[in-house]
Amino acid sequence: MLTAGEVAGLIVAMFWAILTCFLAMVLVKLARLLTETTKMVSELSDRVLPLLDDVSVTIGEANRQLVTVEAIAGNVKEVSDHAAKVSRVASGLVTGSFVKASAFRYGVRRALEGRRRS
Repeated sequence: MLTAGEVAGLIVAMFWAILTCFLAMVLVKLARLLTETTKMVSELSDRVLPLLDDVSVTIGEANRQLVTVEAIAGNVKEVSDHAAKVSRVASGLVTGSFVKASAFRYGVRRALEGRRRS
């Protein structure tokens, strides 16, 4: 028959064996998780590098297009300024001519009225 100390030692040894097996299983699963994570990071970097190249090309093209749009906007502003100047000149010509014609007509009418009265 086993003594109380031997039974206690046997229980501790069994508990230790179970604990060691459990920890071994946890370490194996952790190793698998790390392997899968490493694989996923590697695949992700393989996919991300071409995407970064594409983004770089896209940004370069967008910058080129913005330069073109900026040039077009400058030309539109210049044309708008010229149109405003032409409009002011035309308005001055029409208004000045209209005022002169009205004054001439008024003067002729006054002269004719003055001649008719005399």
